Amino acid sequence: MEVDYRDYQKNIIQEGKVILDRDKFLYLAMQVRTGKTLTSLGIASELNCEQVLFITKKKAISSIEDDYSLFYRLLGFKLVVINYESLHKVIPTPWDMIICDEAHTMGAFPKPSKRAKQVKDLINSCSHSSPYVILLSGTPSPESYSQLYHQVYGIPGNPFRSFKNFFKFAKDFVDVKPYPFKIQGYVVQNYGEGLIKIIDALKPYTISYTQKEAGFKVELTEHIEYVEMKPIIYQLVKKLKKDLVIEGKDEVVLADMPIKLMMKLHQMYSGTVKFESGNSKILDKSKGEYIYNKFKNKKIGIFYKFKEELNILKQVYGDKLCTELTEFNNTDKTIALQIVSGREGISLRNASALVYLNIDFSATSYWQSRDRMTTKDTVHSDVYWIFSKNGIEDKIYKAVTKKKDYTLRHFKKDLQC
Repeated sequence: MEVDYRDYQKNIIQEGKVILDRDKFLYLAMQVRTGKTLTSLGIASELNCEQVLFITKKKAISSIEDDYSLFYRLLGFKLVVINYESLHKVIPTPWDMIICDEAHTMGAFPKPSKRAKQVKDLINSCSHSSPYVILLSGTPSPESYSQLYHQVYGIPGNPFRSFKNFFKFAKDFVDVKPYPFKIQGYVVQNYGEGLIKIIDALKPYTISYTQKEAGFKVELTEHIEYVEMKPIIYQLVKKLKKDLVIEGKDEVVLADMPIKLMMKLHQMYSGTVKFESGNSKILDKSKGEYIYNKFKNKKIGIFYKFKEELNILKQVYGDKLCTELTEFNNTDKTIALQIVSGREGISLRNASALVYLNIDFSATSYWQSRDRMTTKDTVHSDVYWIFSKNGIEDKIYKAVTKKKDYTLRHFKKDLQC
């Protein structure tokens, strides 16, 4: 028995081995469903690693462990899989290799995120063993090339190691401009215009591979369907827009700032609301009921945005709903996933369709989450967007499909229409 690598994976494994032998650092920029995980494990095996740490998102742990358990006797190393939020639990170990899945999530700037700092500290703690480091992402810089600095800054051999911090790096690699507005009276610099030479500097360490190169021929069809919400939703929305506050007997909905108004309307148009106290409530189950009635005889994947929306689905679906990938794959149940936590690192290939109860403001969420059904053998995928009539969702959709996040600027403009 052999590990069932595709031909292009075999080539990438050999090319990656050469880069890691030379630099100890590799960025696998392989698009979703092209097999980044198995390819990285294959490279670890080729390098005769004994102790490998794989850092990923919580939802992806089970599928990675399944890949490993299928081939572990052939791979020949011990693998520990952990999510980023649990990095503080990692026991000091002379890791031979550290693999960071969804590496773009470490790309905050101009200051590093907690996640990026923890990964840097982890790599530094293994300095005596000088581990190989592989970064994995289908979208290394989804919004800006500037996102790449903190993804790699903790790796000793990275091409930007001569820059002590992002601000020094930005002097050479970013077209820094002030924002056209002040924040709390101060002029704030915009570091989002990273230059193409960031990509050029990383090319010697990077292997890129697309779905097209892998032979994917998926036809993805998006459907937008509108649901008439209950009259109470439109009444509450109208009042909140006018008064910026709704006072109930025990709770208050406050929208005293534009960003809060945007968030509250986004919640309410899908049937929930979060109060000023922190409590939340279901206002209308119309969207959940619409999804259940349309897809009740099908095994689907449902994406939701706000926590209370999951409660809508639980009330509508009852025991026909699950939230864990293993249960979804082994039963006829429909799965519900929060958009941000479910948009990366998992496969919903067993779903007959993807259905969105709501939509996220992030363009990254749009492009990544809708690919969860894609495999090399997939011929056609259906994605359904369930929007409220006269709501905010279709306006968000217009922005994210153009690879733009839906921001407060968009909202203010839409509010005036």
